[in-house]
Amino acid sequence: MATLDDTTGSARERLLDAAEALIYAGGIHATGVDAIVRQSGTARKSFYTHFESKDALVAAALARRDERWMRWFIEGTLRRGKHPRARMLAMFDVLREWFVSEDFHGCAFLNAAGEIASPDDPIRVVAREHKERLLEFVRTQCDEYVASTGGDSRRAARLSRQWLILIDGAIGVALVSGDADAALDARAAAGHLLDSNSASTRSSTGRAST
Repeated sequence: MATLDDTTGSARERLLDAAEALIYAGGIHATGVDAIVRQSGTARKSFYTHFESKDALVAAALARRDERWMRWFIEGTLRRGKHPRARMLAMFDVLREWFVSEDFHGCAFLNAAGEIASPDDPIRVVAREHKERLLEFVRTQCDEYVASTGGDSRRAARLSRQWLILIDGAIGVALVSGDADAALDARAAAGHLLDSNSASTRSSTGRAST
């Protein structure tokens, strides 16, 4: 009978689980292969069977986290808002739920990027792709919001970039300060941003009609 360690998929997943948990909590450089193997409960040879290096394992763990985190964030956002503005602001409510959890250690992708110097490193590539995916989702929500207000569709691109800065800013402040209400502060700022956008739209419409 094959043991759990002999089961290819199980060993790989356990290594990924261990790498993600340890690196998210303690950082890439502070986490050694021995600690990952020990946490996973697999044999050291399993590590070399599935991954050519520690960096390859870290990149794979981050890629998997990206899929899971994005699914959680998107589903949470869409579940909380029926209308474009409500969905936009709901992103910060979703973040606050994360901030109050015991497992919150900031953005795993920003943390990882901060430890890796080369922009071409696979770990940095995964981190960059995560932010691109997050921006893409935010952009779809901004497109719907701007359309609902009758605004210029070109404003959605800028609004989405500003929104991403608010999201990442809230994550960073919550991590450093330990204050989950950073999400509420970002939400308030986001509301002002939407109000400003709506006011600009009304002003532009008014000028066009005169």
